Amino acid sequence: MKRVLANRIDETWSQQPSHAAAKLDVTKATETGEWVVDQIRALSPPTDAQRLLRSRALDQAELLLRARWVVLGELGTAIPWPFLVVLVFWLTITFMSFGLQAPTNATVLAVLLLCALSVAGDVFLTLEMDGPFDGLIQVSAEPLRYALTRLGL
Repeated sequence: MKRVLANRIDETWSQQPSHAAAKLDVTKATETGEWVVDQIRALSPPTDAQRLLRSRALDQAELLLRARWVVLGELGTAIPWPFLVVLVFWLTITFMSFGLQAPTNATVLAVLLLCALSVAGDVFLTLEMDGPFDGLIQVSAEPLRYALTRLGL
């Protein structure tokens, strides 16, 4: 389990700039996950407490396998580029019409600038959250690294 976790951390949070879909090999992930489940199934615990722990470990491993398929199925972008282009075009037209119809003074310009920056920030954050393993905002590897240190004890 320790070796599998260390390999997954290295593959997912490597310092090389590339997309998460390219880093995660579906075949290797499937074989590794199923190998762990097979190893748990191969255990033959002699006591009831150990059988209960084996059953719980098997349940957790099966949950992880299902979650892995969900993650691997959702790799890639969820926001189509044509939608993004239409959204930016629509927002541009909207703000241009506001600017043309509003009186020209400092307050109106400040509000329009603030609104435009707010919408631009929203689009930026949406795109950043679409790619959790790359970009400025990333999923942290620290919880898994902590778990890896705890497995070493």
